[in-house]
Amino acid sequence: MKTALLEKIEQSQLKDKEAVPQFNVGDSVRVHVKIKEGDKERIQVYSGVVIARDGGGSNETFTVRRVSYGEGVERVFPIHSPYVVKVEVERRSLVRRAKLYYLRNRTSKQARLKEAK
Repeated sequence: MKTALLEKIEQSQLKDKEAVPQFNVGDSVRVHVKIKEGDKERIQVYSGVVIARDGGGSNETFTVRRVSYGEGVERVFPIHSPYVVKVEVERRSLVRRAKLYYLRNRTSKQARLKEAK
């Protein structure tokens, strides 16, 4: 049970509903992330399939998986982080599970998901 003070602090950390798009597990997304190099900042795009969503409130995260140079790479992003600038949904897919960890064992055509209409 959270106290009123903790809830108020958590609400101040959350992004607006418009800033966070609706996306689910199985969707292909492009995540725009702020990268800090020395005193410079740039935005890097990380695209892949959302294989998991975890947590709630300010602790909510999502895991994006992609294959880079033949090696599977997964990255976990906090939804309400100031470093996550934008999340674009490229493609929506139909899945029947909350976690798509089985995609780790599949390659090429086996790893494809059905597109939502």
